[in-house]
Amino acid sequence: MKTVHFGAGNIGRGFVGLLLHKAGYEIVFADVAEALINELAAADSYSVHEVGEHPAVHTVDNFRALNSALTPELVVAEIATADMVTTAVGPNILKFVAPLIARGIAARDAALAPLQVMACENAINATDILEAAIRADNAVDEAAVDARAVFANTAVDRIVPNQAPGQGLDVTVESFFEWVIDKTPFHGSEPAIGGATFVDDLVPYIERKLFTVNTGHAATAYFGYAAGIEKISDAMAHPAVKAKVRAVLEETKALLVKKHGFDEAEQEAYVQKILVRFSNQYLPDTVGRVGRAPLRKLGRHERFIGPAAELAENGVAPVALLEAVEAALRFTDESDAEAVELAEILNGSTASAAAERITGLAPEHPLFPAVRDAIETVKAAAAAK
Repeated sequence: MKTVHFGAGNIGRGFVGLLLHKAGYEIVFADVAEALINELAAADSYSVHEVGEHPAVHTVDNFRALNSALTPELVVAEIATADMVTTAVGPNILKFVAPLIARGIAARDAALAPLQVMACENAINATDILEAAIRADNAVDEAAVDARAVFANTAVDRIVPNQAPGQGLDVTVESFFEWVIDKTPFHGSEPAIGGATFVDDLVPYIERKLFTVNTGHAATAYFGYAAGIEKISDAMAHPAVKAKVRAVLEETKALLVKKHGFDEAEQEAYVQKILVRFSNQYLPDTVGRVGRAPLRKLGRHERFIGPAAELAENGVAPVALLEAVEAALRFTDESDAEAVELAEILNGSTASAAAERITGLAPEHPLFPAVRDAIETVKAAAAAK
């Protein structure tokens, strides 16, 4: 069995690559990072170090590496004979890998089993985004895509922090992981991937992860940043920060239980597990890494505004989520283009205009006044400095 995996970074090697290796797949890593691909191509193996409650070290081998920018024809040829294509490149990069996948699908022998395509990204229904880009490409027609490929959305969860200098290809990850896959597109022929969970309805699991793990992680970063703390685990050791994060997850828990029918006790146990994960002192994760890209994180259907908007639509006024939004608006990092852009929007716009542009909320939305007020507070504080 063979998979072509786009994205040879830490998540690609330390999460998706590890699980597919353990499932018996030969992995062809495809990436545009020349130094990384060259290092992978020259290596026989790398190690994944799991840290946390159940530490372990895994060796990954039986892989190859291709530069998808310099040798696209080789990547297309690998896709044409692969069993699976996966990605861990970021939702905004999917449109750039889609043309190669489209060409690979077009080149497949019709006698082969359909190519199984799964985007393992930190976004809702990322595979749908990838599929749409593939179908829009002129390299392949709709009939060929229908006959030669199957697309399944996934929800992925594993904390993979920035790695220590000099670590090379080895990756340090938390011991916990979750890979939930929509089983319905496979019609009973889903791949055998140990550790993956196949479900009939993926949406509840995607939102549970997004509104618990991603919301809580980002909240920890922004509250921790406001408290002058560098590490995520140290932020969780700060009583005031932890209490604020817990309050945020109490609000999202109430939404998830009501919306998707999760058992309240089970969701509470899930929240407690997440809080323990954030407190893992063996993960060298920083508030700067987790807090980066604040504009995306403040998007309409993202980790803060998404659940806060739904609560407001149900007549519930979110308090802790709005406090997290305000903390995110105060996040600054000159090396982060989105943080810089966020500051420019706040400085150059009225509170109402900034609220619309940053969050995508319409002025008539019930959450809009509270977001506008939060922005006004941040702008006033900045002006007073």
